[in-house]
Amino acid sequence: MTNKSICSSILGTKKGHANATHPISQKFTSLDPHNKTKSEEMTSVVFHLEGALLKSSSLFTYFMLVALEGGGLLRALILFLLYPLVCLLGERRLGLQIMVFVSFAGMKMDKFRIGSSVLPKFLLEDVGNEGFDAVMSYGDKRKIAVSEMPRVMVECFVKDYLRVDGVEGRELKVFCGYCLGLMERKKGNPVVLNEFLGNGKIGGYPIGIGCLGFDDQIFSYCKEMYRVTKEEKRRWEILPREKYPKPLIFHDGRLAFRPTPFASLIMFMWLPLGIFVFIIRFTCGTLLPLSIANLVNSSTGFSSTVSISSPTINHNKPTGLLYVCNHRTLLDPIYISIFIMKPLTTVTYSTSRFTDVMSPIKTVKLTRDREKDKEVMEQELRQGNLVVCPEGTTCREPFLLRFSPLFAEVSDAIIPVAMDLQVSMFYGSTASGFKWLDSIFNLLNPFAMYSATILEKLPTSQTCNSGRKSRIEVANYVQKKIGEALGFECTCLTRKEKYMILAGNEGII
Repeated sequence: MTNKSICSSILGTKKGHANATHPISQKFTSLDPHNKTKSEEMTSVVFHLEGALLKSSSLFTYFMLVALEGGGLLRALILFLLYPLVCLLGERRLGLQIMVFVSFAGMKMDKFRIGSSVLPKFLLEDVGNEGFDAVMSYGDKRKIAVSEMPRVMVECFVKDYLRVDGVEGRELKVFCGYCLGLMERKKGNPVVLNEFLGNGKIGGYPIGIGCLGFDDQIFSYCKEMYRVTKEEKRRWEILPREKYPKPLIFHDGRLAFRPTPFASLIMFMWLPLGIFVFIIRFTCGTLLPLSIANLVNSSTGFSSTVSISSPTINHNKPTGLLYVCNHRTLLDPIYISIFIMKPLTTVTYSTSRFTDVMSPIKTVKLTRDREKDKEVMEQELRQGNLVVCPEGTTCREPFLLRFSPLFAEVSDAIIPVAMDLQVSMFYGSTASGFKWLDSIFNLLNPFAMYSATILEKLPTSQTCNSGRKSRIEVANYVQKKIGEALGFECTCLTRKEKYMILAGNEGII
């Protein structure tokens, strides 16, 4: 049997007309690499995002994220209560219209950033490894994703994180900048269709990858179709992080879990009890000594561990010690104070007044004026120990942002501290939400684990004044040491870049 006949038997017969019946294959199969003619003829690949790439068959999770992060708890509860009706009417039919209406109705679309700041994380964690390999096996051929969800939900994920050329999704009806909660009848992005079709004259050998039960106008132009079955998707593995086309470093939103219907039920059941637990943790943290408050928090599921690799430190020096840590949440300085059992002062920037007032340790505002901030930090060190988070903002993923080098000029008595936090339900940080709620969401978690490694004091050879190192060298050295202790990757990304990506501003309150 020749290469051509082998390929035909696997892939199906080339269609003679655009509207002919699609040949169906029960599994993904790449083009025969020895068949040069067909590989050269093939111009593009069209794939169904939900059916050919995502492992989950339900869309509820993504609409729940939009409803909760964009509309609040009440909107999310309404969507959850309507889910049985959605299932009855079909998630891909009338049920889809219900989810769109509940999630989007009344939302201001010019400020909609959930598709770029929240959803990519959950979509990436739902990509099937086998589906990803099948789509990406076509190399540099033009790739177009077709989605059943509104385009604003998936466009950033498809283009920025998958490096796909185009996306066809349904458009939402908008009036005076507000979404009506309805989708346009006509499905199809005219720009994508024109680029793909070439003004209706399609050439080469376009390939389509879809699933059983789904069809779209654009697939009718494909010369060959592949189908994937539900049985195959059940055997898929989740795409490992090291295969992400673009690393996931920044993401926003409050939910730290995937809000499936069952997980959402657990969340709504926990919230009444969680508010009671929060009041206990918050009251103890603000009224009781930190050591006792830590015991209370541990007994309610908010535990902590510490590892001290530094020898005994002299706290009776004429100037205080400078603790430099990576930044996970607003509680970082508080837990360092608990771990070393000494009072601390922390410097803050762009935090809410509520956070500063309720903090159990002293906080001092920075201004981003280098000389003024340096003077403030030196003054605080003369009075006692100081903790700084030179990243300037929190990072949830195993990455370290660039360390601002100002701390290196202030003192040579630098102690790096590697902080990590594992939460079970909510993230206690945000880029685009209400910052005064950060501590509340932190303490609302059913379970959380704070861990810290207090590293050895910087040798004098690695400091500015005694070691003659530049402030940037010292900052990079401290970043590297903390990264090695945590197993995190060091980056050159900054606070400003994080906020521009997630919130479209520079993160200034």
